[in-house]
Amino acid sequence: MKNTALTHIHEGLGAKMLPFAGYNMPITYEGINAEHETVRNAVGVFDVSHMGEFLISGPNALALIQKVCSNDASTLTIGKAQYSCLPNHDGGIVDDLIIYKMKEEEYLLVVNASNIEKDWEWISALNDLGAEMKNLSAEYSLLAIQGPKAVEAMQSLTSIDLATIPNYHFEVADFAGVDNVIISATGYTGSGGFEIYCKNNEVEQIWNKVFEAGAAFGIKPIGLAARDTLRLEMGFCLYGNDISDTTSPLESGLGWITKFNKEFTNSENLKKQKEAGVTRKIVAFEMQERAVPRHDYEIVDGTGAVIGIVTSGTMSPSMNKGIGLGYVTVANSAVDSDIFIRIRKNDVPAKVVKLPFYKK
Repeated sequence: MKNTALTHIHEGLGAKMLPFAGYNMPITYEGINAEHETVRNAVGVFDVSHMGEFLISGPNALALIQKVCSNDASTLTIGKAQYSCLPNHDGGIVDDLIIYKMKEEEYLLVVNASNIEKDWEWISALNDLGAEMKNLSAEYSLLAIQGPKAVEAMQSLTSIDLATIPNYHFEVADFAGVDNVIISATGYTGSGGFEIYCKNNEVEQIWNKVFEAGAAFGIKPIGLAARDTLRLEMGFCLYGNDISDTTSPLESGLGWITKFNKEFTNSENLKKQKEAGVTRKIVAFEMQERAVPRHDYEIVDGTGAVIGIVTSGTMSPSMNKGIGLGYVTVANSAVDSDIFIRIRKNDVPAKVVKLPFYKK
């Protein structure tokens, strides 16, 4: 099992460590609800250095990205990031990712930890364009500094004005005494903040200075368990749960990152699917009684007929009610539709709702 450059720090802080995507990762420190609350109301720091980073460069870098990704990366300018996905040949998704335009003819692709090898092989196999590819995953660390106080808490660590970086934009600048750090206004929590990319040998200094600067703002380390509850309250998809090799971007609510003004992997079939209409859709739902929906629970209609399956579920720390995502037949997908979650042979009522669950 791999460690991040900060594993010893997490262990020293008493974090509960568990294997995740081949890495020894901090799951909780003081408890999910307390950590969740810290990010919603103040500022928390996640070590997400297990994520993968690929550098794609050269004259054909954009052409390769356009070929393998569903979104239109030609709209990117230097300093801008874009959410996208890698469609497969069978109508599903290889992975979802973020694309950063670093320079002209140079892009950084950030992929999910569990898919690093799979994604690398997938993109490499489609690279008949001669684009230069480098897998930087083992060299880079990533900290997600998230929460409404992140800007104020971190401003003393950099010479750039953090408040002026728009959402899904980034700067390469000094941070915590280290030069050439990527400071990105992105995240997976819905509470604002930044993601900080740096070299492995720089991350411990950055971590320590981040906690010094944030002390007056109630900063705390946050584990992956709270990361999951935070992203679910926003309705953000998790690869392996809500999106996978067998879910189409159109079924997954990712039509907005699927652009048919260009050709990409399986675009012709996905275009046909869009024209014909999907038969199932991902929906968000809230439990109408005190109950917790879980991954793979069946979703049924009022007659008890199975109409879908839960892909993610939890007891929302912010709302104190059961929430979830799942796929249902289109006929049952409209907002306010009554559905039922089969929990230990009981069909518990739920209602389809509009995302996000958590309203600031």
